[in-house]
Amino acid sequence: MGGGDDPAGQQAPLTERGARTRERLIVAAREVFEERGFPETRVAHITRHANVAYGSFYTYFPSKEAVFLEVADRLFEDMTHHDLVPAAGPSPSARVRRANRAYYEAYRRNAKMMAIIEQVATFNEEFQEMRRKHRAAAWNRSVKAIERWQRAGIVPSDLDAEMTSRALAAMVDHSLYLWLVQGDDNADTERLLDTLDAVTVRALGLPT
Repeated sequence: MGGGDDPAGQQAPLTERGARTRERLIVAAREVFEERGFPETRVAHITRHANVAYGSFYTYFPSKEAVFLEVADRLFEDMTHHDLVPAAGPSPSARVRRANRAYYEAYRRNAKMMAIIEQVATFNEEFQEMRRKHRAAAWNRSVKAIERWQRAGIVPSDLDAEMTSRALAAMVDHSLYLWLVQGDDNADTERLLDTLDAVTVRALGLPT
């Protein structure tokens, strides 16, 4: 699956120069993946784009899959560092609106790579596991916020906080995937975001 990559390659301790080279390879890898897709990308494409010697790639990464995982890990950090329902803000419903718009902006920044990620997720188990861990971390933060609101009497206590968090995240995530990756973005973006806000707020029973 690595297209001639050397699975025996080992990452060396990083000097300052090595860190710069490794970073160039990561940036180049993302650009090449977005242009060619994962299956068609070869290590030679990445090193040529980064202006790095082919053999130097294996000083920093054992395979094409390894650099892809690094690219995806950074992307997920960007996508999921915020909470679905953050604790701070002027009101619970305002926090939901802020979170949905922050996620939309992150998704828009990463839409090209998200298309590749959806492709790789169908066949790479290591990547699937990393993706699950990032999503679980985001869900767990949202669960804690929902539970705080339940203790405060803002959200109905009979809602399953974990399943609610997962369902709302899936709704937002898939809506933005269709909108930004599949190209179903010819309608009013604000209308979509307002609808996602309204559905989330009503599902949680939050005061508007």
